[in-house]
Amino acid sequence: MNRQDFEILNQQVYNQPLIYFDNAATTQKPKAVIESLTNYYKTINSNIHRGVHYLSQQATEQFELARQRVAHFINAEKTHEIIFTHGATESINLIAASFGKTFLKAGDEILISEMEHHANIVPWQLACEMYGARLKVLPFNETGVLEIEKIESLLSEKTKIITINHVSNTLGTINPIRTVIETAHRHHIPVMIDGAQAVSHLKIDVQDLDCDFYCFSGHKMYAPMGVGVLYGKEKWLDQMQPYQGGGEMIEQVTFDKTTYNQLPYKFEAGTPSVGDVIGLKTAIDYIETVGVDTIGRHEEQLCQYAHQQLAEVEGIKFFGTAPHKAAIISFLVGAIHPYDMGTIIDRLGIAVRTGHHCTQPIMQHYAIPGTIRASFALYNEKEEIDRFVSAVKRAAWMLRQ
Repeated sequence: MNRQDFEILNQQVYNQPLIYFDNAATTQKPKAVIESLTNYYKTINSNIHRGVHYLSQQATEQFELARQRVAHFINAEKTHEIIFTHGATESINLIAASFGKTFLKAGDEILISEMEHHANIVPWQLACEMYGARLKVLPFNETGVLEIEKIESLLSEKTKIITINHVSNTLGTINPIRTVIETAHRHHIPVMIDGAQAVSHLKIDVQDLDCDFYCFSGHKMYAPMGVGVLYGKEKWLDQMQPYQGGGEMIEQVTFDKTTYNQLPYKFEAGTPSVGDVIGLKTAIDYIETVGVDTIGRHEEQLCQYAHQQLAEVEGIKFFGTAPHKAAIISFLVGAIHPYDMGTIIDRLGIAVRTGHHCTQPIMQHYAIPGTIRASFALYNEKEEIDRFVSAVKRAAWMLRQ
């Protein structure tokens, strides 16, 4: 499916045709995205918004068209509810810092899940340390499904926000975020969704979900590194204090007082990564041309096929067997360390991820050092999975000798 658009895949590593199964870490970029980035630097490279000259006006127009494209892509009600950041991590840090500064005080509580990426744990820990709040954790069961029935017992009048991922980057679980949001809103609690692993697999409609914040990165959805998105409802963004100072976020500066710019610029201090933002627009165009549903079906078929084939490997154990999953498989084979197996698989030309995947609490839950993770994208094929399964079997045989 559209494999010819990804030139990086037409190479060999260690004299083997490259198979790229590390898509949960970052996706490869189609020619259209690379060309849009190159074209920006060749033709309209300039700073934006405050320049009156031609290049600045052209760059500004393309930048703001990208904002409109993102808003349409996730069905935001208002374009100025789209904030550009450098990635999902910065988006989450922005919310933790700005929401915390505005709303958190000693004794308050923040609810997260046990399966969060470190990027959705550490910023909230920092906020708790600063304001005297504390984290509460919603656990998951052995199959990698959140124990959603426990959420009500974890909420109280002290709960100020719930922050949870849409899809687990390690387990592949698609979380019941609609249930979380509905439950939270009955208690007048806002919800932030880490959508980094969801946007390239699922159709996102923030109005339908009714989430208060939604964050994602461009580089996990075929766009360049260096650009991310924070969607926030206007009512929250208006109340929150700025995350950083300087540049575009100001309205008026004197030595006595600074007044802040209107949304979305209040949260976009400094020079943005303009070319990467334009590349994000191109990536969205590409995804929608292929079709989000088409991509999702293709990846689901690959994931099911891979799981069936890998199940034949002697001693394999899967981590994350939820009934609703994205195209991510985590596993171990017997007592073999994931790094050892991953190293052999790499030498056979196959890129997978090994380790804790920035989710150490998940590894602590299962009492394991890490997993081998294979994650699929629109350009992957069944034949690659066959080679991968053969590589896993070969590595297992070698490491058992």
